[in-house]
Formats: sequence, structure tokens, C-alpha cells
Amino acid sequence: MKINVTGKNLEITSAIRSHIETKFKKLEKWQVDIIACNTSFSEEPNKQKKFEASITVPKGQLNASASNQDLYVAINEVEQKLERQLNKLRHKPDARRASHAEQPAVEPDEEVEEAS
Repeated sequence: MKINVTGKNLEITSAIRSHIETKFKKLEKWQVDIIACNTSFSEEPNKQKKFEASITVPKGQLNASASNQDLYVAINEVEQKLERQLNKLRHKPDARRASHAEQPAVEPDEEVEEAS
């Protein structure tokens, strides 16, 4: 997985880049094919750091963003949001299949009385 990191009004240090890479490597455990990962962070006028991430997967795109005084906390929040989204994406087909299997079948021998 290739991670693109963009910084606006902030310098991209090696510590920030390595923290982003280690956090986003955790997302591979969900066994969803991640095509691309674009991240950007910026400093807002109120000294808050905003971190945004966009992950492209075969079924669409997942987006998450967070703002915090500490950039590392914002990165952790975004990683947790993306984990929840990947978990939901991965287990969604299973949930649909399970719900269809639980529906009772109508017996052809039974007569259904209609209220007229």
C-alpha cells in the first residue's frame, strides 16, 4: 500500500511520516484490498491540527478526518474511524447473506386465507 502524505502550513517530518505509516499498516489486517491512500494535514487558524485521510478500495472510497491540538492524536482518531469503516465494509456481505438465510420458507401445501 502506497501512502501519499501532504502537509499544508506544516512541515512533514520523518517522525510524522513514520507514525502515519505505522498506523495505516494496521489497516491491512482487515484483508480488504487497499488501492491507494491519500493523507493530508494542515494547521487551522485556531492552532488546531486537522488530519484527513482517503482510502480507495475496490467497492468505493472511505474518508475520515479529525481535528485536535496534537497532530498525533488526530492521526490516531482518523485511523480508528477508518478501521471501523473497513470492518463494516468487510462484514457487510456476510450480514446480508445471514439475514436472507434466516427467513422462513412458505410451505406450498399451506393455504393462506385472505380477508375479503
